[in-house]
Amino acid sequence: MKIDVLTLFPGMFFGPLDESIIKRARERKLLELSIHNLRDYTHDRHRTVDDKPFGGGPGMLLKPEPIFEAIEDLASDDTHVILLTPAGRKLNQELVRELSALSHILLVCGSYEGFDERIRESLADDEISVGDYVLTNGALPAMITIDAVTRLLPGALGDQESASDESFSFGVLEYPQYTRPAEFRGMKVPDVLLSGHHAEITKWRREQAQLRTAERRPDLLSRRNMANATPQN
Repeated sequence: MKIDVLTLFPGMFFGPLDESIIKRARERKLLELSIHNLRDYTHDRHRTVDDKPFGGGPGMLLKPEPIFEAIEDLASDDTHVILLTPAGRKLNQELVRELSALSHILLVCGSYEGFDERIRESLADDEISVGDYVLTNGALPAMITIDAVTRLLPGALGDQESASDESFSFGVLEYPQYTRPAEFRGMKVPDVLLSGHHAEITKWRREQAQLRTAERRPDLLSRRNMANATPQN
């Protein structure tokens, strides 16, 4: 997979994307990742990327000229252009799976008060938000998206079952897990996990995942039930 990032703050990406799973995926040629500075696509001596909104209002908007030029330079026929903005679809595991099937993603990081609307209308294939809260710019959402997508690339994880057995993979939170020692400061591992009875262990894990999700994220179960509901005639 190829991922390009267009940002005003390329320095934020050095470090987080050079460690752990993303680093291994890049070394194994599973992920081709490039970070681009939006100011490189400006042509005035101040390298201007923003301006005041027409009609007044607070803050500044990202101008169309440098973003159009950058995307026209970086994108090809198979590129999926994504704006990282609070107005986008909320990132979840289902959307991450959708993105992981693409061959080329171009992530455009929002800044200031957002994008000139003509950028959305003419260039964007999608818009993504990582949550209902305010961040300084789109760099962190871009990193989150890259990390989540990279985990699903075949060969990126040492054990591919890890990606299919984590929280949200089946619409619920992950079950409780334990490792050695079997007893620590009076706290014991559930007997079923020590039994060697794989069918009972699987049943216990499913039950615990449901219980944990119902307690902590009942909204996930509600969405899952709605998705599985049989349409009424």
